[in-house]
Amino acid sequence: MEYFDTPKITYEGPTSKNPLAFKHYNADETVDGKPMKEHLRFAAPYWHVMRNVLSDPFGAGTARMPWDDGSDSVENALKRVDVFFEFLGKMGIEYYCWHDRDIGPELNNLAASNEALDAVVEKLAAKQAETGVKLLWGTACLFAHPRYAHGAATSPDANVYAYAAAQVKKAIECTHKLGGLGYTFWGGREGYGTLLNTNMKRELDHLARFLHMAVDHAKQIGFTGPFYIEPKPREPSTHQYDSDAAACLNFLREYGLMDHFKLNIETNHATLAAHTMEHELTVAANAGMLGSIDANRGDTLVGWDTDQFPTDIYNTTQVMLIVLGMGGFTTGGLNFDAKRRRESPDPIDLVHAHIGGMDTFARGLKIASAIRKDGRLAEFIDKRYSSFDSGIGAKVEAGTATFAELEQHTLANGEPELASGRQEMLENLINEFI
Repeated sequence: MEYFDTPKITYEGPTSKNPLAFKHYNADETVDGKPMKEHLRFAAPYWHVMRNVLSDPFGAGTARMPWDDGSDSVENALKRVDVFFEFLGKMGIEYYCWHDRDIGPELNNLAASNEALDAVVEKLAAKQAETGVKLLWGTACLFAHPRYAHGAATSPDANVYAYAAAQVKKAIECTHKLGGLGYTFWGGREGYGTLLNTNMKRELDHLARFLHMAVDHAKQIGFTGPFYIEPKPREPSTHQYDSDAAACLNFLREYGLMDHFKLNIETNHATLAAHTMEHELTVAANAGMLGSIDANRGDTLVGWDTDQFPTDIYNTTQVMLIVLGMGGFTTGGLNFDAKRRRESPDPIDLVHAHIGGMDTFARGLKIASAIRKDGRLAEFIDKRYSSFDSGIGAKVEAGTATFAELEQHTLANGEPELASGRQEMLENLINEFI
């Protein structure tokens, strides 16, 4: 039985009026020497596609999922796998991501939960072998269960900490068994509600020790993919320790974890951190730490994580300029951590949503490629900093200049003449391509 009432979605070009066709995403079209699908590496998140009931803080879920009987049985979990791979096949999406408790039920007993997870992982492995789909990354859900109300790797209770470690151990092992290209840590409860009851120093020390143990276990079992940390500033916690890219990098440097981690940056989380996605990606990429991207968008008028599908071509162009600038993805990709709206409850709405997101990123890729080939933007930036290419500027960058030399330079050359940043001109330049 099929649950998505559509044939496989194909490319029909920008003049097509078919709502169930790609207008811009042509998987095998070559851009800058490689197929579009390799540049974009789209992934579908199991939690939104298969498990999100579309509830919000003011109302119950509306999602129609005729394949799901609502139970926590292993049989129901196994049935979801077939439906998920039907969806991936019809969309032409070649990667996916999961939380352990999305794919297997939480049975309030670690041994029973592990046994259920093993059964689902076995079926996922079979479906991957059958279809060629790959696991982009796995992760453990350390935020939904009541035991994690005070945190997991930052819990004040050592018994909760131990349970979280056991859960992550199993999730890494399952990721490795499925050939996962990476593994993500998202600290949804790794933060605080109030500092009145929080020893921040101990919690951060415990979190770092937890991550070092994860690195050690990965080495023991032969898992060589990178670990990712996904920044988010708040919600559900008042303050989360992985609040933005810079905070994560500072934490990794302080605790000697830089060699083992990269960042998974999400657009909606950047919004909540009062940053642009362009800013967060640039911070990560400049440090050589941009590993993967959760592709979605937020709503600046709504104060929570709305996880909407990307539709902003300016945003996807900025994203792809940075991705192309760093040489493209290696183990990461574009994971659609996005959900259809509560007012869009039908299975086919999942198809429409992903078509839109994939087309929007395809346009961003082609525009970014054209901007880079044109060269005027890069040329302007190079010229703007050209005073550091020689003379006193080159000595600054080489680390050989002193304050005394800079003082003598200023006394000899007088007041600097300020050059225009030409922001409006550059905005017009980008608009030429969009």
